Amino acid sequence: MSIHSVLTQPSRRALLVAAGASSLALVGCGTRPQVVDYAAEKPLFDLKNYFNGRVDGWGIFTDRAGKVARRFVVTMNCSWNGEEGILDEDFVYSDGKKEKRIWRMKRMAGSDGVVRYEGRADDVVGIGTGEQRGNAFRWGYTLALPVDGKVYEVQFDDWMYQMDDKVVINKATMSKFGITLGELVVTFSKR
Repeated sequence: MSIHSVLTQPSRRALLVAAGASSLALVGCGTRPQVVDYAAEKPLFDLKNYFNGRVDGWGIFTDRAGKVARRFVVTMNCSWNGEEGILDEDFVYSDGKKEKRIWRMKRMAGSDGVVRYEGRADDVVGIGTGEQRGNAFRWGYTLALPVDGKVYEVQFDDWMYQMDDKVVINKATMSKFGITLGELVVTFSKR
């Protein structure tokens, strides 16, 4: 016997209304934050000012289950010439592996108080794009990630929050086909 035949007409209506309400609630829960949500937050995050000179960072990467899969230290040497900047990152992982990434950044014209950036790096597919407002900076890009002799293109949704003039906290989600693969948390300290 099907559930459809067991339910009375009023019960079916109630079930449909409940299912519709649940769907709307799930859609509401799926609303992602936008950088403009942080417009009133202080201190103001000025990417060019913060990532200028030496910046050190300590981070972890957690897998889908939340287990710490990797720990690392990153040293950044950053410089700007007008609206174009270089963010030179040297990573050292807890297993001794080392990586280097050099971002070539460009500050773009913004509107409505949102400051926009574009960036390129050798292991980034295409162009990374970012927006800054208030104390927050959102950075999105596709990384060519080598794993066991293969290269996978994974997406990063990167959020940075300026805590004070010395500290920025970075939280990023790594995904593939919309499925979260893990999260990255980095604490940056400016010298």
